[in-house]
Amino acid sequence: MLTPAELGQPRLPQPRGALSEFLLDRLRRAPGPAGLGPAPAAADDVLYGEDGPLALYCLYGLHYRGFAEVDDDWEWEPSLLAVRRRLEADLLARLHAEVGAVGAVGDVAAALRDVIARAGGRSLSRRLATTGTLEQFREYAMHRSLLQLIEADPHTWAIPRLTGAPKAALVEIQADEYGHGVERDMHQNLFAVTMRALDLDARPGAYLDRLPGHAFATVNVPSMFGLHRRLRGALVGHLALFEMTSVEPMGAYAAALRRLGLAAGARHFFEVHVVADAHHQTVAARDLAAALVAQEPALAVDVAFGARATTVVEGRCAEAILSAWDEDRSSLRGAPPAPR
Repeated sequence: MLTPAELGQPRLPQPRGALSEFLLDRLRRAPGPAGLGPAPAAADDVLYGEDGPLALYCLYGLHYRGFAEVDDDWEWEPSLLAVRRRLEADLLARLHAEVGAVGAVGDVAAALRDVIARAGGRSLSRRLATTGTLEQFREYAMHRSLLQLIEADPHTWAIPRLTGAPKAALVEIQADEYGHGVERDMHQNLFAVTMRALDLDARPGAYLDRLPGHAFATVNVPSMFGLHRRLRGALVGHLALFEMTSVEPMGAYAAALRRLGLAAGARHFFEVHVVADAHHQTVAARDLAAALVAQEPALAVDVAFGARATTVVEGRCAEAILSAWDEDRSSLRGAPPAPR
């Protein structure tokens, strides 16, 4: 079972530029009739920079657990949403630029398999399974904690936006992710157990100030897809891509922990996914994505876009981590070189 602190709200991080400094200062105050006031532009790229991604992550955080220092009334403050809307427009434009044109999609399941086949890039899971150190696995867990400690939550936004067979398929996947109603079996809680076994802090947001800006993209992208009904197809593509590509890397992460001498409890999160996603990959491709497109053919391109955006972002983040390790340095901010 998780502790009250591990189930609690994160604290706001330190700012990284003009926009995040402005927002974090305002969010520590009670919202008033004047709203947010004129906000500066982000100092950098909203997808892979530092200031813009952190600002957007904090704005999205208000729709999840919130933050300990922030009044809940900020969540739907119109002036705050206006800032978020500008950042989202930039983020969506950046994703389209990264992904490129998505042509006509016929068989959506085949299109998803094609996205996977063309993804390329180096494998982070294979590196950890073969030569990764314990300290490198700990860094990997810090990076993934942003998404895994809220695993399933971004995709749950799609449930009320789907109907019929796609909705039933999504609920089937999400029920597994949430442990079928058993708290200890919730996948986000299992990841917290893994973090504990690695002597890491499993409280939400514990490593916000240590993570590079590109790490926030792994959460900002599905959050944006999930919070907009018009992007429901992209969200389904995001989830389908994850479910269809999970079995092999999850097995590799479990093998890495076994090689490094970690006990079974540390590996349980990954081993559960190997079993669950062997089934989920079919449900996600056929019963969720393909069934959604059968209902709404116009969403086929969006599903493919969401899947391709996921491979681009995940590949970029994995390569940044691997490049740091290639140079015998930590992939974290302000950290000493990782011991070898």
